[in-house]
Amino acid sequence: MEKVWLKNYQPGVAHEIDVNDFQSVVEVFERSVEKFRDRPAMANMDKVLSYGDLDTLSANFASYLQNTLKLEKGARVAIMMPNLLQYPVAVFGTLRAGCTVVNVNPLYTPRELEHQLNDATPKLSSYWKILPASCKTSSIKPASSRLLSPRLATYSAFPNG
Repeated sequence: MEKVWLKNYQPGVAHEIDVNDFQSVVEVFERSVEKFRDRPAMANMDKVLSYGDLDTLSANFASYLQNTLKLEKGARVAIMMPNLLQYPVAVFGTLRAGCTVVNVNPLYTPRELEHQLNDATPKLSSYWKILPASCKTSSIKPASSRLLSPRLATYSAFPNG
């Protein structure tokens, strides 16, 4: 297969990586932060997060999971969000806390969502406005759910509510 996207890589960007150079996704993230701290990491509409911003926000979220919610290493955290800046904060924060990310498609039907959450049995479901309506029409039994949009809304151009 021809990798047509490689022609768009900037000079110096590796075309392949040796996955044995990293012990985890968290290590890949932390090395990227170390190397690119002041550079833009992600953008959504008019809001840009630098690698440093993403480092700070995800570390704060990891601390929240560990110290406020008392989640233990290996606890499953279901993350149900569209492509917003809150998503990488939640994913990297969850991983940095030593927890397991359970990705949940925000377009799932209530039946699909019910199966996913009952199968994964997450300790926490973090979501963006969608989960409560689905819970009303199914037998979803997550142990704890938190609407994270109030805590993370300032990192998105979308309104909170």
